[in-house]
Amino acid sequence: MSRGAFGGGISMKRLMISALAAAALLAATTATAMLYFPSPELSAGTAMPSLHELHIAAAANKLPSEDVEDMSLVYSTVTAPAK
Repeated sequence: MSRGAFGGGISMKRLMISALAAAALLAATTATAMLYFPSPELSAGTAMPSLHELHIAAAANKLPSEDVEDMSLVYSTVTAPAK
Protein backbone atom coordinates (compact mmCIF):
# COMPACT_ATOMS: atom_id res chain seq x y z
CA MET A 1 0.00 0.00 0.00
CA SER A 2 1.41 3.38 -1.01
CA ARG A 3 1.83 5.98 1.72
CA GLY A 4 2.00 9.02 -0.56
CA ALA A 5 4.55 10.95 -2.53
CA PHE A 6 6.40 12.37 0.47
CA GLY A 7 7.62 9.20 2.16
CA GLY A 8 4.65 8.48 4.40
CA GLY A 9 3.64 12.10 4.82
CA ILE A 10 0.80 14.02 3.24
CA SER A 11 -0.41 12.75 -0.11
CA MET A 12 -0.33 15.04 -3.14
CA LYS A 13 -4.14 15.02 -3.33
CA ARG A 14 -4.49 16.30 0.24
CA LEU A 15 -1.79 18.88 -0.36
CA MET A 16 -3.61 20.24 -3.43
CA ILE A 17 -6.93 20.34 -1.56
CA SER A 18 -5.29 22.24 1.29
CA ALA A 19 -3.68 24.72 -1.12
CA LEU A 20 -6.99 25.32 -2.90
CA ALA A 21 -8.79 25.79 0.43
CA ALA A 22 -6.14 28.31 1.54
CA ALA A 23 -6.47 30.22 -1.75
CA ALA A 24 -10.27 30.28 -1.41
CA LEU A 25 -9.98 31.55 2.18
CA LEU A 26 -7.60 34.30 1.07
CA ALA A 27 -9.97 35.32 -1.74
CA ALA A 28 -12.96 35.40 0.62
CA THR A 29 -11.04 37.47 3.18
CA THR A 30 -9.95 39.95 0.51
CA ALA A 31 -13.50 40.27 -0.84
CA THR A 32 -14.88 40.84 2.67
CA ALA A 33 -12.25 43.50 3.38
CA MET A 34 -13.15 45.29 0.15
CA LEU A 35 -16.78 45.47 1.30
CA TYR A 36 -15.90 46.99 4.67
CA PHE A 37 -13.10 49.29 3.49
CA PRO A 38 -13.91 50.58 -0.01
CA SER A 39 -11.19 52.42 -1.85
CA PRO A 40 -11.41 56.23 -2.07
CA GLU A 41 -11.48 56.05 -5.87
CA LEU A 42 -14.82 54.22 -5.76
CA SER A 43 -16.45 56.75 -3.43
CA ALA A 44 -15.28 59.98 -5.09
CA GLY A 45 -18.72 61.59 -4.73
CA THR A 46 -18.34 61.82 -0.93
CA ALA A 47 -15.10 63.80 -0.87
CA MET A 48 -14.46 65.97 2.19
CA PRO A 49 -14.51 69.72 1.52
CA SER A 50 -11.34 71.66 2.20
CA LEU A 51 -10.78 73.45 5.50
CA HIS A 52 -11.08 76.82 3.74
CA GLU A 53 -14.48 75.87 2.32
CA LEU A 54 -15.67 74.77 5.76
CA HIS A 55 -14.61 78.11 7.29
CA ILE A 56 -16.49 80.01 4.60
CA ALA A 57 -19.62 77.87 5.03
CA ALA A 58 -19.60 78.34 8.82
CA ALA A 59 -18.81 82.07 8.54
CA ALA A 60 -15.87 81.58 10.87
CA ASN A 61 -14.54 85.07 10.14
CA LYS A 62 -17.69 86.54 11.75
CA LEU A 63 -17.23 84.72 15.05
CA PRO A 64 -16.02 86.80 18.01
CA SER A 65 -12.45 86.23 19.12
CA GLU A 66 -11.92 85.02 22.66
CA ASP A 67 -8.79 85.12 24.80
CA VAL A 68 -8.08 81.83 26.51
CA GLU A 69 -5.59 81.48 29.32
CA ASP A 70 -3.17 78.65 28.63
CA MET A 71 -3.10 76.39 31.70
CA SER A 72 -1.29 73.48 30.11
CA LEU A 73 1.97 73.95 32.08
CA VAL A 74 0.82 75.12 35.50
CA TYR A 75 2.84 73.90 38.46
CA SER A 76 2.14 74.38 42.12
CA THR A 77 4.38 76.94 43.88
CA VAL A 78 3.70 75.42 47.30
CA THR A 79 6.18 72.75 48.26
CA ALA A 80 5.07 69.73 50.21
CA PRO A 81 6.40 69.46 53.78
CA ALA A 82 9.34 67.07 54.21
CA LYS A 83 8.54 63.87 56.03
